[in-house]
Amino acid sequence: MIKDVLAARLREYAPTNALEQEHALAEIMQHYVLASLARAGFFGHAAFHGGTCLRILHAMNRFSEDLDFVLKAPDAAFNWEPFLSRIRRDCADDGIRVDAQGRSARETAVRRVFVKTDSIGQILTLELPFARNRPRTIRVTLEVDTNPPAGATLDTRFITFPVTAAVTCMDLASGFGSKCHALLCRDYGKGRDWYDFIWYTSRRVTPNLELLSRALDQQGPWAGQHITVTGRWLLNALQGRIAAIDWPATADDVARFVMSREQAGLAVWSSALFLQQLERLEAAFRENG
Repeated sequence: MIKDVLAARLREYAPTNALEQEHALAEIMQHYVLASLARAGFFGHAAFHGGTCLRILHAMNRFSEDLDFVLKAPDAAFNWEPFLSRIRRDCADDGIRVDAQGRSARETAVRRVFVKTDSIGQILTLELPFARNRPRTIRVTLEVDTNPPAGATLDTRFITFPVTAAVTCMDLASGFGSKCHALLCRDYGKGRDWYDFIWYTSRRVTPNLELLSRALDQQGPWAGQHITVTGRWLLNALQGRIAAIDWPATADDVARFVMSREQAGLAVWSSALFLQQLERLEAAFRENG
């Protein structure tokens, strides 16, 4: 029965509070969406990236909300609807009712759609370790950049729930390059971005600088300047960002996505911590030549 399958999956998360339980339910739905996209042939056209990619395909500890994708080649005519139809059908086969809708204007490069359901929580009502005080709709946002910067290197990884499926994604260097674009170009300190920065630098990943150069040229304060990003340029730019950020507020931004066992670590977020991580990135650049 689907209830037993979902209950077993939920137990693997071992949530310690109601918020972690909600994140786990949402992530179960994210897996269903990814599996349907794979079966619909979506990854022949697109690649997965971003925080949820790190969470699901690389076991990063923090939870994430959105599924972010880039097309392998620009396509202004991209349409989500055939893929949403497959998501609806696959979920219905497992007794999960979903509302999948697209709302993005075709004039925008980033096309955003939403998959919403309250079925998973209802199916698991008697299995949930924490009460849900009010009916809650699980909402998964899907975004695809139909005109992404060139230069990404792609990889293939696999999920095994609810079925085994191959997922095309950016490799870690390209993911880090894309993340550095966000770190430099957002007009505020997004805690999830900086959590990911710690994750990448702790693993000695160096960013794809070609991808970063093209992304900066396409969008943000350096747009149209044709900057060729070097390791030194990036280190200096990130150092300036680190000095300007309100770290307590940035830590608060990510707190609800972090497991309870990691909450205490957010209290030490500071310029000193991130400058230390910047030193690790500098060392990684030297190691990689």
